[in-house]
Amino acid sequence: MEYANHLNEYAPAPTAEDVAATVATLRQRATANHNAEVYKFCLSAIDLTTLSCCDSQESVEAMARRAAQFEMDFPHLQNVASICVYPPFVETVGLNIDGTPLRITSVAGGFPSSQTFLEVKMLEVAMAIENGADEVDVVINVGEILSGAYDEAANEIEVLRGESDGATLKVILETGALKSPELIYNASLLAMAAGADFIKTSTGKIDVSATPEAAVVMCKAINEYYQKTGRKVGFKAAGGVRTAEDAALYYTIVKEILGEEWLTTELFRIGASSAANNILSAIEGKDICYF
Repeated sequence: MEYANHLNEYAPAPTAEDVAATVATLRQRATANHNAEVYKFCLSAIDLTTLSCCDSQESVEAMARRAAQFEMDFPHLQNVASICVYPPFVETVGLNIDGTPLRITSVAGGFPSSQTFLEVKMLEVAMAIENGADEVDVVINVGEILSGAYDEAANEIEVLRGESDGATLKVILETGALKSPELIYNASLLAMAAGADFIKTSTGKIDVSATPEAAVVMCKAINEYYQKTGRKVGFKAAGGVRTAEDAALYYTIVKEILGEEWLTTELFRIGASSAANNILSAIEGKDICYF
């Protein structure tokens, strides 16, 4: 399918100057959201993540069991949204969170570089879902976006959408590699047009991960796509989100650009590991290392 020739049907990408001005304004507004209620929501929007070369059945099992226990230890708080792992650990997570509302997220499709055969990406997505993944996070082909091969990149997402069998498909843009507002905006529109349920900032595996600037551009693209199609696509900030204040800033960006209707775990997520403990500590008013 052709995708690139439809980009001119949308409003132009914001300029770097416009983005910088918007971020400066929203940083100021975010201070009003440094409070327990916002932090509680942000905690509930976390995809609790472990994506390390040191992951093992034992370490993932321990993490999943801990998350499954959370609502018994903190009955006044809503648990994180999901546990995000590499594909071989999907079944391990499932066995240890059975009976809880926790969802299972699997990275797939040649994560984190997306540099492998399309057939391998398809099989990895399909196997992750067969093993029990509710959500799959894949990386757009950044090299194709950078080289202007927009149709090829979007068609690959379309193919992976076809393999997802009804699971939530989050498409990672790796915005730190795309860098410019125009490329981030175009990649956002292409991913959504190809079937993404969420667009996500980063893998967390390169030097520049999530930034407020990228989030502003992505949320503006989501709004533009919604105005044109009527389909709501979610936003996920991941990589470098470490503090409660970081989370509140992304919350503010989503609220101000997309509106409060996007402030649900069906449309807003935070990919994090250390941030979960830091947000929990901010809520409880003391240092807690739970996850």
